[in-house]
Amino acid sequence: MNISVYRPGELTAADRAAWSALQSKAHLQGGAPELANPFLSPEFTLAVGRCRRGVRIAVVRESGEPVAFFPFQRTTTGVGRAVGLGVSDCQGLVHGPGFTWDARELLRACGLAVWEFDHLVEGQEPFEAEASGTFPSPVMDVDRGYETYLAELRARSPKFTRTTLAKDRRLGRDHGEVRYVHDERDPEALLTLMGWKSAQYRRTGRSDRFAQPWITRLTHQLFHTRSEPFAGILSVLYAGGKPIAAHFGLRSERVLACWFPAYDPAFSKYSPGLVLHLRMAEAAAADGIAYLDLGRGQKEYKDSLKTRELAVSEGLVTRRHPVALGHRARRAPVRALRNVVLSRPELFEPADKALKRMGKIRSGR
Repeated sequence: MNISVYRPGELTAADRAAWSALQSKAHLQGGAPELANPFLSPEFTLAVGRCRRGVRIAVVRESGEPVAFFPFQRTTTGVGRAVGLGVSDCQGLVHGPGFTWDARELLRACGLAVWEFDHLVEGQEPFEAEASGTFPSPVMDVDRGYETYLAELRARSPKFTRTTLAKDRRLGRDHGEVRYVHDERDPEALLTLMGWKSAQYRRTGRSDRFAQPWITRLTHQLFHTRSEPFAGILSVLYAGGKPIAAHFGLRSERVLACWFPAYDPAFSKYSPGLVLHLRMAEAAAADGIAYLDLGRGQKEYKDSLKTRELAVSEGLVTRRHPVALGHRARRAPVRALRNVVLSRPELFEPADKALKRMGKIRSGR
């Protein structure tokens, strides 16, 4: 393989266009539709590069033409991670149909002893061989239109669908006109969402992502990022002129990646998050989106809304190097323990309740 490694600012406009073209062609026959995910777009990598050090892009060329792009982050010691590890919901090498590669040769060309991932897209066999676990990532298919999706949801979960639509109507009766804005451009609405999300993280005992300045900067950057195939999309549900639920995610030509949903707890009896997701599905279908990717993680609302599941993997790809051995020794046991807890209800439920109790104590409630 002819591989060149670039800093984000060194990538030419022609290379960025070739990268986007590979994603656009991912839905064609013989392609890999999952590669169209916006987390694999050049815009996401470039935005992370403005917020974090060590972001690089390996470009694989054949006969002088780019045929694959591999974004990653690396330390000075050669430890590599997926771009935006911890907030990125889709990772891997973007390529055209039939492209094959050697994982260790790629790592060597990138100056990496190890590459760590936790949301590896399906079909990346050279990386999947080193995966330590595979997990479901639910999606909502709307490529046949919203009415078809809703009809299938009614057939599969009639009570859930009937109850959610009834709550949408009751919300309007109790609080005034319900209005949905699919692509809200008011920065104040984004700040409202981030405030709700931070409070939710603290309330449930989770680490507040927006307490990390780089994630806040990244979210604001992506909110203002617009290109032909890519955009940061802020969707807001209003009742009586007041925002009550919102979601910020990323869209590519055919995929809407769900990322940060939250709502005002004062309206929880109306299930505003579920109402919002149905409105998002309707607008996404009208906008030519094939599916909404709800992201890895077991949540009741995801199980209720999904039509099927993709699979994402986590693990470490290594080559023979002392740094790789040390990194694996530190990271593998932690990941293994966490996944055991997440996969076993008798362990997860007590841990989840303990986190929520700690969250209430910290918030003084």
